[in-house]
Amino acid sequence: MPSSGWWGGTVINHDEVAAVRPLTLAWVSRYLEPGERIAGAEALHGGITAEVRRLTIGTRDGGTRDLVLRTFVDEESAEDWLNREAGALTFLKGTGVPAPELVAVDPAAAHCEYPSLLMTHLAGRTVLDDEGLESRVPLLARQLVSIHALRPPERPRRYVAWTTADTVVVPKDADAAVWEAAIDVIRRPAPPYEGRFLHRDFQPGNVLFDAPPSSPTGPRLTGVVDWAGASWGPADLDVAHCSTNLAVLHGPTWGLRFTGAYEEAGGVLAATAGERQYWQVRDGLALSEEVRQVSQPWREAGRTELTTGAVEKRLEDYVSALLNALD
Repeated sequence: MPSSGWWGGTVINHDEVAAVRPLTLAWVSRYLEPGERIAGAEALHGGITAEVRRLTIGTRDGGTRDLVLRTFVDEESAEDWLNREAGALTFLKGTGVPAPELVAVDPAAAHCEYPSLLMTHLAGRTVLDDEGLESRVPLLARQLVSIHALRPPERPRRYVAWTTADTVVVPKDADAAVWEAAIDVIRRPAPPYEGRFLHRDFQPGNVLFDAPPSSPTGPRLTGVVDWAGASWGPADLDVAHCSTNLAVLHGPTWGLRFTGAYEEAGGVLAATAGERQYWQVRDGLALSEEVRQVSQPWREAGRTELTTGAVEKRLEDYVSALLNALD
C-alpha cells in the first residue's frame, strides 16, 4: 500500500545538505541548471515507505527554487512504485491536474544509494484540521472527478486489492459481529466496473491547499501528490479510500458524505448501493491493517488525539455505518 501522506509545509526536522547521501547528491546535481547548487534540505513529515526532502536550490541570480527528492530506503517494491509515479507524472503534465513535474528518476538505484525520484515542488500544504472541512470536501470531490476523467494513452497497471477476506486484521477489542459482517461483504466477487485512471491513494494527506486561504471566498486546492499507486480500476476505489480517510480523520459522517459530494461534482459510481458498499467496506478493512502506521504521521502533523485506539474506534464506527446503510 502506498504511503499515506508525506507532503506539506510542516517540517519535522532540518537536515543539512550533507544528510543527502553523496551519490544521490551528485545525481541531483546533474539535473540542475548551470551555476545552481543545492543550498539546503528539509525533511517533510508523514512518510511511511519513503524519505522525502525538500531541496532548496540556489540559482545563479542569487535566488532560490525548490525541488522534492523522494527516496525509498527499505522497500521491496520501490522500483515498481517509482516507475509508476514517473509514468503518471509524465502523463499528467499539461492535463490541468495540479501535480508535480518529473525532473528525474532512478528506480533501480543505478546512480543513487537507493531508488529515488526528483520532482518539482508545489505550493501549499496538507490540511488535516476539522476547521474548514465543509469547504474543502467539495474541492476534493471535484478534483477527484477530474482525475477520473483523464484517459492516458497507455493504460496503467490494473489496481491491486490491499486486503482480502482471509487477511483482514481485526483490531483488538473490536465488535466481532461488525467485523464478521464486513468480511462477509468482501467475500463476494468484485462487482463489474468501467475502468478509470486512479490515483489510488487520494486522501487529505496527499492533497495540498493554500492555507490560510489566499482568497476571501475560501481555500484553493493547489496540488495532488504521491502518484506511486497510479492504477486502472473502478472510480469507487478512489472514492472509498478518500471516504475512509475522512471518516477516521474527522468522523464517520464525513466518510459517508464524500460519496455524495463526488456524485454532486459529476462523478459516476457503481450502479447499485450493494456494489458501492463492496468497495467502501473493502477499503475500510484494508486500513485496519495499517492503523498504527497511518495514525503516527497524523499525530506528527498536530492531530495528537488520533491515537491508534481512537482511529480503530472511528474505523469500526464507520464500517458499522456502511453496513447499516443497506439495512
